[in-house]
Amino acid sequence: MVNKQNSTQLAKKIWAMADVLSGQGVAFTDYITQLTYLLFLKMDYENVCIYGDESAIPQGYQWGDLLELNGDDLVTHYRETLEVLRDSPNELISTIFVDAQNKLTKSAYLKKLIGMLDEIQWTDVDGDLKGAIYEEILDKNGQDKKSGAGQYFTPRALIKVMVDVTKPLITEKVADPACGTAGFLLAAYDFMKEQSYDVDKQNFLRTKALSGNDNTALVVSLASMNVYLHGVSTEHALIHWKDSLENPPTELCDVVLTNPPFGDRPTGAVGLNREDFWVKTNNNQLNFLQHIMVMLRTGGRAAVVLPDNVLFDNAGKEIRRKLLKEFNLHTILRLPNGIFYAQGVQANVLFFTKGEPTKNIWYYDYRKGIKHTRVTNRLRREHLDEFVNCYNADDISNRVETYSETNPNGRWRKFPITHFLGSDDLSLDLPSWIQDKKSEIEEMTIEEILSALQEKSDQIAKSIAFLREELK
Repeated sequence: MVNKQNSTQLAKKIWAMADVLSGQGVAFTDYITQLTYLLFLKMDYENVCIYGDESAIPQGYQWGDLLELNGDDLVTHYRETLEVLRDSPNELISTIFVDAQNKLTKSAYLKKLIGMLDEIQWTDVDGDLKGAIYEEILDKNGQDKKSGAGQYFTPRALIKVMVDVTKPLITEKVADPACGTAGFLLAAYDFMKEQSYDVDKQNFLRTKALSGNDNTALVVSLASMNVYLHGVSTEHALIHWKDSLENPPTELCDVVLTNPPFGDRPTGAVGLNREDFWVKTNNNQLNFLQHIMVMLRTGGRAAVVLPDNVLFDNAGKEIRRKLLKEFNLHTILRLPNGIFYAQGVQANVLFFTKGEPTKNIWYYDYRKGIKHTRVTNRLRREHLDEFVNCYNADDISNRVETYSETNPNGRWRKFPITHFLGSDDLSLDLPSWIQDKKSEIEEMTIEEILSALQEKSDQIAKSIAFLREELK
């Protein structure tokens, strides 16, 4: 068993190889994809040699075959191996190798990476440690601004908080329709696996309870390997290369945990005219919100990261109306700037349950007077301890405001539904009530200010276009 110290050394070795290849023009994203493919082959090889398992990799395309080759023969055979495995009839293998391509065309560097992985006996590394190391690599990949990989990465502290208060049960089905690298699903798995050691329940958890979709092949590959390394499912594919918005869900679920992509869906894209959607829009987040509302079974609950404009955008007015009428939108967590890789993103977490109308919305303002960065002051789980305590997941009907006349800076405040029904646009975007000496502008970097201004400018332009259409 590899101890914590050795696991740190292992991670450093992997990162050191990334630096070596980066110096030769290999981008970190390309490195991590090749690491994923080769690591799977190496682990398959070890399972055969050590445990006597039957390999799911065809003869001639296994780890041992790569070890014997050098030069152009190695590069050619590796390329053929990827082609064979991405067309594999084995669902797990074809998902990990989805759209796989060789990005290490120089044989010397491919050989060096294979040699580094061959020196490590991965079956000696605890499953949690393998997963932790891989997630650290994914996190570093998210910091690569050139690759744009950060858009797939939600802070792990926020994910844990969302799971902790949503409290998925081991008997429930949990889905993420925009799963990125599977952070939500793995956090849910960790939360659920300790609830029962019943064999049937554990089997259900590993093979049927979790499901995720993403429309980017690279991300699906990384997410599938992430799940595999955490030991969640070593035979079944839980992650699918699929655009969730194209078609209505084929199965309802109990819990949705997700951070869907922000921005507009390209004009003419499939899924903009779904019959089960009650609002037609190219706004990605509004479409995902509709999709989530549809895919929940009655009594199902969701925790969804959404940008501010979902709370006030004219195009989302009828969606908000339906959300308040047919769902209990009981909690909104307002998030600060600086916790996502994209600059200037202002977002919230919406928590709602299907099948009952909203009576009160509880807001927790973790934005006013709060400053985080991805480097110097990263969001940690303990930063949101007060929110978790205020949320009172075991009995949300027994909540107590921290805001009062004597404590006007209390971050936890209740608003009755009547507070919102009188507005023409049905806006849920409340100004902060917290009296802080620093303004939000003073707390933001120049880049964040410019990004926020651009977002507001785009929103104004959309609103004007919407009103022009209404006048016609």
